[in-house]
Amino acid sequence: MIAETICAAVSAAGLGIAAVTAYRKRFLTATKIAAFALVPIGLAMTGVVKWVAHTAFSPTAWGGFAVLAIAVVLFLITRAVDRHRGMTRKERREAEKARRREAVAPAASAPSLGAGGGQPTGASDAVRPKGATQQQKPEDFSDIEAILKKHGI
Repeated sequence: MIAETICAAVSAAGLGIAAVTAYRKRFLTATKIAAFALVPIGLAMTGVVKWVAHTAFSPTAWGGFAVLAIAVVLFLITRAVDRHRGMTRKERREAEKARRREAVAPAASAPSLGAGGGQPTGASDAVRPKGATQQQKPEDFSDIEAILKKHGI
């Protein structure tokens, strides 16, 4: 009798924590906490302590199995959502730290003067005679390739 009371109290406390977590807009974590919180009461309802005497024909035991099944389904749903996101918690934290460090590109403060000699684009067209053709230099994509490699593309 005391074991069932303790299991009920632990489950109630866990569901309270899940409610507070959901209030803080952390729904996935709240669902995981709720799943963990349902396990003690589910085990108490199944009668694990008195398994031999009452399991076969007890509606309470089958209700406990239903609660355990709900807990397992909640676990599976949260795992599927985590996998759908594609990253573990550790990877998300590392990515966030990397984003903070690279908020400004390292070369962003350096002026980029191309082969135009520092003239604005419109001014170079005004100086060039009408019959002259612009020489095309081979395009340099090394900076783009570096960015793509950095992001794993």
